[in-house]
Amino acid sequence: MSSKKKIYLSGPIMDALAGNEATTWRERAKARLGGDFIILDPMRRNFKDREVDSANEIVEFDLQDVRDADILLVNYNKASIGTAMEVFYASHDLGKFIVAFSPFSFKECSPWIVRHCTKILPSLDAAIDYISENFITRHVD
Repeated sequence: MSSKKKIYLSGPIMDALAGNEATTWRERAKARLGGDFIILDPMRRNFKDREVDSANEIVEFDLQDVRDADILLVNYNKASIGTAMEVFYASHDLGKFIVAFSPFSFKECSPWIVRHCTKILPSLDAAIDYISENFITRHVD
């Protein structure tokens, strides 16, 4: 059994601004954190957005990943209903540790995101550094 903590990568998928915006930051996060954590990436599934028979599956699989995760790494670069619901569920119902990164100043962030994220940092790199510094157990001989 692995003792590695699990990180769920939460952020806009359906309405990402650029064609690969939903995957680019996730690939960077996996490259930097994958050696020390188990990464739960919702992009690993091949669902077709906006098809009725996939909608329930998409939500259920994402919620299962949120339940399985120890930490959520959240891309809050724009408003996203799915991301906000994952953050609320993880915080309010499950008490998860949530690290977000956002280009928005505190005053520009939704109070709901501020309330339900444990920490909000200005960049992906800052969020990854924060997770690495606070959640990687280093064994000292």
